[in-house]
Amino acid sequence: MDVQFIQRRIFEIRGQLVILDFHLAEIYELKINSLKQAVKYNAERFPQDYMFQLTTEEYNFLRYSFSIFENVEKYGRKKLPFAFSEQGVAMMASVLRSSKAIRINIDIIRSFVQLRQSIINLSKISEN
Repeated sequence: MDVQFIQRRIFEIRGQLVILDFHLAEIYELKINSLKQAVKYNAERFPQDYMFQLTTEEYNFLRYSFSIFENVEKYGRKKLPFAFSEQGVAMMASVLRSSKAIRINIDIIRSFVQLRQSIINLSKISEN
């Protein structure tokens, strides 16, 4: 999986780098309902610091600020999306359990790490 493709789907919300449920489903090549069902059946594995539901304000800000949300609008949403932290994504590998999911999960975690390192490097440059 292309790291840049994944990184374009990682956002900072509430001071955390997160990926939204519909983007996670897209990356794993799952239907959003399948991903949500897997999480629902394993809810104890996803505490608030691993996964949280966006507020209407957070979702609207992202929706109107990033063109990547255009495709989401055509499917319509009945509920606000969930955001998964890096730890939540790591936990997803234990829930999905396929070899494909494990490979994709590794790429997602690498994307988080590279993005975080880029942010650190930018802050070091701005300090100088």
